[in-house]
Amino acid sequence: MTDNIIFLMTDQHSISSLGCYGNPTVRTPVLDRLADTGTRFTHAFTPTAICTPARASLLTGAAPFRHKLLANYERNVGYLEDLADDQFTFAEALRDADWRLGLIGKWHGGVRRTASSYGFEGPTLPGWHNPVDHPDYLAYLDEHGLPPYRISDHIRGVAPNGGQGNLLAARLHQPVEATFEHYLATRTIELLEQFAADPRGRRFFLATHFFGPHLPYILPDEFFDLYDPDDIELPPSVHETFAGKPPVQRNYSAHWAFDTMDEATSRKLIAAYWGYTTLIDQEIGRILDAVERLGLGDRTAVMMTADHGEFTGAHRLHDKGPAMYDEIYRIPALVRIPGEPANQVRDEFVTLMDFTATILDIAGLPTDRAADGRSLAPLVSGAHPRWRNDMVAEFHGHHFPYPQRMLRTRTHKIVVNPESINELYDLREDPHELVNLIDDPHLAEVRRAMITELYGQLRERGDNFYHWMTSMFDVGGADYDVTLSSFETQGTS
Repeated sequence: MTDNIIFLMTDQHSISSLGCYGNPTVRTPVLDRLADTGTRFTHAFTPTAICTPARASLLTGAAPFRHKLLANYERNVGYLEDLADDQFTFAEALRDADWRLGLIGKWHGGVRRTASSYGFEGPTLPGWHNPVDHPDYLAYLDEHGLPPYRISDHIRGVAPNGGQGNLLAARLHQPVEATFEHYLATRTIELLEQFAADPRGRRFFLATHFFGPHLPYILPDEFFDLYDPDDIELPPSVHETFAGKPPVQRNYSAHWAFDTMDEATSRKLIAAYWGYTTLIDQEIGRILDAVERLGLGDRTAVMMTADHGEFTGAHRLHDKGPAMYDEIYRIPALVRIPGEPANQVRDEFVTLMDFTATILDIAGLPTDRAADGRSLAPLVSGAHPRWRNDMVAEFHGHHFPYPQRMLRTRTHKIVVNPESINELYDLREDPHELVNLIDDPHLAEVRRAMITELYGQLRERGDNFYHWMTSMFDVGGADYDVTLSSFETQGTS
């Protein structure tokens, strides 16, 4: 029986940086063991590759177009900054069922309403990266006699205007015990011990949301220098030319100043990213060791995922943005439920909203209010139910509005960019998505079929993006356009 849930979430975490997803060099023994003792999903995707909308989708089980929290508040250009007061969330459903809730770490799910607004215990930690000036973190350092935060060896490129580019990595002059990651794990363990001793014996959901390995990769020596840059191969898509692709991708490459840094720097950034992943893996290990120490292992489900991926040089890009490549849309997804098979690998298409439905399912609550999710429990149990055959994703902008929709199958990906060039990739011949085949006559039938399928799924969901597709592609028809009104039909002879 599963009484409790430990939910581990990272930020901007590429599956290419995990041993259990095939990286032979990076050290992630804790997450590798979680995969060995549970289920690893090979085709997990975020509904959108940006923090706040993705996290809101996890909280609600709804796709971004539905919950309408479409952008991060730090770069907001007019989008909503909080979920509607009547929006369903799994947290409130668990709370109403008398579960105890905890969340330690990154929230990034709204401005007016914090994690505590939804019933989560734990310090409120705002922002998109480690808030190293937060009073609770400073108190932690003081309590343990640890030195203050200080960094050097900044790595950044040159912006198009000649100024300094964004900070990408730096050396942290603190021991591991003083890192924000260690602090988060410590606070998680403290709350876990409180939950385990709950006088009413309430079931609990406890989440740790690490702010990393989101850039900038700020690490102590032990992890900043853990991997030798000379041993690292750059990703194949570093040969991106942007030929025949939306110009915004080249602009984003310039924004992140990729071409202003030499190859050695690019290798060092990957090495630092891997070091950050290993640091987080070590801290996750402390949390899971505490679960076992407290005798909760046989009654506690463990889940691990990320809000989205990270480029780290892929496609001559960093961070994420208006480009729907697998590097930022595929995410790690590990689930261990007591009593279910170990060392299982599933290749079904799954999404963050499926985690929402799974949490509700484990809690014995209805899953239908997670509108765009489906419980992963049957897959974890080894069953083979009918499942989705493809994945739809969306993007609405970050620094500026930029709408996109994507349909990905096992063999192809199509991306509709209304204000630019559409994209089509043959993932069998071009797994790194370097060649846009949208106008290739040999793929005309594939293009037509995928556009029709994407249109149908968007229309069925209620995502109004489909109206654009009605007039731009040989799909749908005017009778589906709800903007047509009586002025066109009345009094016409």
